[in-house]
Amino acid sequence: MTPQLKIVARLFALFTLLGLSGCNLVVMSPSGDIARQQANLIIVATVLMLIIIVPVIFLTLFFAWRYRGSNTNAPYDPEWHHSTRLEVIIWSAPLAIIIALGAVTWMSTHKLDPYRPLDRIDAQRAVPAEVKPITVEVVALDWKWLFFYPDYGIATVNEMAAPVDVPINFKITASSVMNSFYVPALAGMIYAMPGMETKLHAVINKAGEYEGISSNYSGDGFSHMRFKFHGVDRAGFDQWITRVKQNGTALNRDAYLKLEKPSTKEPVRYYANVEDGLYRTVLNMCATPGKMCMDEMMHIDMTGGGGIESHENRARLEHDNRHAGEAGHAAPAATFPATGNPARSDQPAEGVDQNSGQPQSQAPSTNHDMQGHTMPGGDPGGVAPAQLNNNAPAQP
Repeated sequence: MTPQLKIVARLFALFTLLGLSGCNLVVMSPSGDIARQQANLIIVATVLMLIIIVPVIFLTLFFAWRYRGSNTNAPYDPEWHHSTRLEVIIWSAPLAIIIALGAVTWMSTHKLDPYRPLDRIDAQRAVPAEVKPITVEVVALDWKWLFFYPDYGIATVNEMAAPVDVPINFKITASSVMNSFYVPALAGMIYAMPGMETKLHAVINKAGEYEGISSNYSGDGFSHMRFKFHGVDRAGFDQWITRVKQNGTALNRDAYLKLEKPSTKEPVRYYANVEDGLYRTVLNMCATPGKMCMDEMMHIDMTGGGGIESHENRARLEHDNRHAGEAGHAAPAATFPATGNPARSDQPAEGVDQNSGQPQSQAPSTNHDMQGHTMPGGDPGGVAPAQLNNNAPAQP
């Protein structure tokens, strides 16, 4: 090897070590069985691809050195145009790699399907028949995470826990924009979408505190949309449930509507009891009083629709009305400017003084104040906890 190549190789190794020195390789060294299988898949796929990539890089450098202009000993054959042996090698090796990579990916895609219930705790242990999975209902809010534990009647914000070696069944949705639920040490990411429920089955095999994040950009507070995931033993999990019940407040519809407002860097919150059916109303986008639930609308459609009278349901189905005025009129959006006319319209501006170009009146501001309500078949909603009775979002 020439001195120049030695210097390049040493510099590459140095920069690689410096780059990896500050990295937390949790993705490649996870604590959950699903994440471990996904890490193994990454390794297998990388090795298979390197079987082709490394020889190609080596041969590229070798040919550049071997057939350089100053090497008069290299054979020169300008009439050469084909070699069957070389063609077979060039095409058969990548084809074999693609077949192997495709087979591994196809099998892993089905085996690691997030909707598929777990059949093992780890590589050596199957799921015991007597073990009952933990159900966690997840709601991605702006910009925090809300976790319901329906089996225990509690809820938390920006913190969750699960016992070690016990399957976890996640049911995931969102309140407004799409997010992505991701605990790198536990399993792969899964999208959280409003009006839809995605699922994830996972298990944590090692006790510890792990980072959970949103891996899908969702607005101003996205970078702080994080939570703590605690993997604990059964006794520690029971203690955590007890602590939530002792230190928590009530989560009713009114409290949820206040919590739903955009805020950043939210502290951990505990809720000792949860109003019946609250997660269902969030999933069906009818937590706001007077809104029709999506499953109710789907039932109407399934039975043939509501006919002409169904126009009365329109207002009850306008779920995203955060930009509506007090009179119920939609506020101007990016494609419907304050002039009152659609973008690029040739019509004169409405409600604008043609001389000054200023709006003659301003639309009323949105009123975010919520009052206590009672859910059908539930207890009175009451008033939200004191820490949520504010109109301004939490400050960073």
